Amino acid sequence: MFKAFRIFILLFIFVAVALSAWRTSTRSVEWKYTLPVNIYLINGDNSDISEEYLKKIQLAEFKPIETFLREEAFRYGREDYASIQVQLVGEIDTLPPSPPHSGTALEVIVWSLKMRWWVWRNAETIGPDPQIKMFLLYFDPVQNNRLEHSTGLRKGLIGRINVFATKTMDKQNNVIIAHELLHTLGATDKYDPVTNMPLFPEGYADPDHKPLLPQSFAEIMAGRTPLSSTKAKTPAALEDTLIGEKTAHEINWL
Repeated sequence: MFKAFRIFILLFIFVAVALSAWRTSTRSVEWKYTLPVNIYLINGDNSDISEEYLKKIQLAEFKPIETFLREEAFRYGREDYASIQVQLVGEIDTLPPSPPHSGTALEVIVWSLKMRWWVWRNAETIGPDPQIKMFLLYFDPVQNNRLEHSTGLRKGLIGRINVFATKTMDKQNNVIIAHELLHTLGATDKYDPVTNMPLFPEGYADPDHKPLLPQSFAEIMAGRTPLSSTKAKTPAALEDTLIGEKTAHEINWL
C-alpha cells in the first residue's frame, strides 16, 4: 500500500512539473510582454585566456540580439509585442552537465532533467517569469579550434552555448546565441544533420529568389547561407541572417 502511495506521489510531482514547464514555454511565445533573457558567463575550459575575456564582457556586446529580434518582428508585423530584454547577470563557477553524444531518447531526457536541476541550484533569477536563461561557456580559440554543439531547451527555457573567448568572434557568437535562443522558443533546426546544408525551402531565407542560388542571407535556424547545391557559408554576423516563415510560425509570429 505504501509503495503504491509513493508511486502516486511521484507521478503527481512529475505531472505537475510537466504542466508547469508546458505552461511556461507556452507563455514565452504569447508575446504580451517583453521577454527577459538572462545571460550567465562561464569559463568553459578553465583557461586564463577565457577568464581574462570574461572580465571584459559588457552587456552592449549582446544588444545586437535584441535588435535582430526587433527588426525581424517588424518584418512580420509583430514589432509592438515581440521583444526581448537581454540582461547580463554575471559569472558562474560551476560547469553545467554536458549533453550526451548521440544519446538515446532516455539519455537526453535524463540530461535535460539534470540540466534543469543544475540551473535551479546555480542560476540567480532576475525578472518575472517566464524568462530565458542562457549559459555561455567560453573557450580559448587557441586550445579549442572546434567546439561541441550548443543546445537550446524549450522545456525550462534554457540555453547551453559554447562560444569562443575572442573579440574577433563576438558577432559570430551572437549568431549562435540567437539560434539557441530561438530553440528555447520552439524553433527547429532547418539543416541536414549529415551535410549541414540548409534544407529547401524552410532553410532558405528567400526560397522564392530568382535565381535561387546563391542566397544573400542565412535563415537563422539553418545556420548557413546556401551558395550552391553543395556549398554554403557561415554568416559573419546577425546582419547576415533572417528568420524564415516556418521559424516565424514556430515562435508564434504567424
